Amino acid sequence: MNTFTVSIQETSNKAIIKFELNQFITKNQSFEFNNIDEAKPSPLAQQLFYLPFVKKVYISSNFIAVERYNIVEWEDVQDEIAEQISDYLNDGGIIIEETAVSKKVPVTVYAESTPNPSVMKFVANKKLVTALFEFTSIDEAKLSPLATELFHFPFVKNVFLDENYISITKYDIAEWLDITVQLREFIRSYIENGKDIVLPGAAESLQKSTKQIDTYFESLDDTSKEIINILEEYVKPAVASDGGNIQFISYDAITKKVSVLLQGACSGCPSSTYTLKSGIENMLKEMLKDKVETVEAING
Repeated sequence: MNTFTVSIQETSNKAIIKFELNQFITKNQSFEFNNIDEAKPSPLAQQLFYLPFVKKVYISSNFIAVERYNIVEWEDVQDEIAEQISDYLNDGGIIIEETAVSKKVPVTVYAESTPNPSVMKFVANKKLVTALFEFTSIDEAKLSPLATELFHFPFVKNVFLDENYISITKYDIAEWLDITVQLREFIRSYIENGKDIVLPGAAESLQKSTKQIDTYFESLDDTSKEIINILEEYVKPAVASDGGNIQFISYDAITKKVSVLLQGACSGCPSSTYTLKSGIENMLKEMLKDKVETVEAING
């Protein structure tokens, strides 16, 4: 059984805190409970309502959001609640009874072109994964039932999953004009039916869980950490909007060379290797002064 871990996330509403989990707890369903009676279909929510300051509980995808009454401050109780949720889930506690009726939210998926003519980005109105995944063949896709299904289309070459979107790379045998609607409808129907996007524990199996990533980060030298922080803050948001990702591989202090991996729409894009390499190289040279000389961009 995969161990649940809980991280605390603030929201724009100071009365509400999200307890984010490292795996999904509902099948693309959402549930909202306003009191302990309403929460009968959710033993977990009922347990939370025994806390006198809990006003509302919202359960969806990979998080539990709790709204509080003003009799306490979150900083005084949030760690205890996170531990309570973690203990409950890891003891096999029931989250939602099978008979529970979810708050129905229609699934929508829209297609978005990317700078890479071979890649189309399919964006959903639901969170799909808790970590990013890239699969270049049906053999690699064993941990993702959705990617496996997509590889049954003969024109699918690569599948990249992140947050709420899927970037698909096609072979040249097909044109996007002929296949976009088919792929969009397939993805929408797949999500709506509550099927697994990736298998539980997939992130841990591929060393992509938050805990594993944090452990890896702490093992790096200070310059590598600085490089990763710069990529996370200044580069990743831009490439994610184009359906891709850039991942730190290594830093050589002697040659002052940084190696990065281009994924999703960035991989194989006619202009991305040069553009990203030059852009990142200039940025790192400027921000880290004499620590970086060159950047090597590798296609995923």
